[in-house]
Amino acid sequence: MSTDLMDKLVAAEAWTRADLLGLEHLSAEEITLILDTAEQLKTMTGGCAGKLDLLRGATIANLFFENSTRTRTSFSLAARRLGADTIDFSSSGSSLSKGETFIDTAKNIEAMNVDAIVVRHRTPGTPHLLAQNVECCVVNAGDGAHEHPTQGLLDIMTIREQRGQIEGLTVALVGDIAHSRTARSNIWGLQKLGAHVIVCGPSTLVSRHWEKLGVEVAYSLDAILPRCDVLNLLRIQFERQLMRPFPSVREYALLYAMNGERMTRAKKNILIMAPGPINRGAEITPEVADGPHSVILHQVTNGLAIRMAVLWLTYCAANTGAPS
Repeated sequence: MSTDLMDKLVAAEAWTRADLLGLEHLSAEEITLILDTAEQLKTMTGGCAGKLDLLRGATIANLFFENSTRTRTSFSLAARRLGADTIDFSSSGSSLSKGETFIDTAKNIEAMNVDAIVVRHRTPGTPHLLAQNVECCVVNAGDGAHEHPTQGLLDIMTIREQRGQIEGLTVALVGDIAHSRTARSNIWGLQKLGAHVIVCGPSTLVSRHWEKLGVEVAYSLDAILPRCDVLNLLRIQFERQLMRPFPSVREYALLYAMNGERMTRAKKNILIMAPGPINRGAEITPEVADGPHSVILHQVTNGLAIRMAVLWLTYCAANTGAPS
């Protein structure tokens, strides 16, 4: 590891939060610091393929109370890339089934000399409650439909990497806005860095109340498509819905799926993104998902870099006495 790159990472002292609970309350400068650190770590590890010893001796616990593939694997791998040990906790088969509370479970895991807890839970605000009850770092890996800060950050990192900047771009979030924690984190982060954000989908999934956050609300993808620099295609989250918000998946795809025909009417350099898992034929067709405008797999790679940066920065803040 070069001394020059380590000197740049010392700028992590500017980060003062021992927890990452969301993007809503971060400043543009704080968001940029995470992005810059992620880019440096990506360079230092040769595209996140190599290992560093920045967190040697630290232990990261992953507490996931919802199913996850990308996020859980990414956090575990990010910790190992930094030299940390990991604990992977699953609620199934745990003492929660015996009546132990969520907080008691977390405190018992913390008592094993854990330095950080990465938590995903279906209830909004759970990471905030956890941070009030434990001394170690807490990182939000998704809390219900509230926020998914590292997903928002990796999306923003991918856009910045591909376009050089965020300011002045028009980014559309298309799909199940009502139930999307990814949408909320993207909105907070993108707007703070100067993007114009459009939320688009059926009226049953996109309320006019979103305008209170400063975003543009649209119900026709075809109407906004020529203006968009980036499309982030969100999954329809049937598991969070009490009733079907549209007659059929086929009808939804007809109105909102990004397909080859719509690509002919989009900007020539449009970026196609999706947080995953993607439902081919519903939100996006295979020729678009696998086409030259798709940066979906770049998002996955950048997710590893972002999570390395977040673990590193929060660990540094916690070990310099900084407030969370």
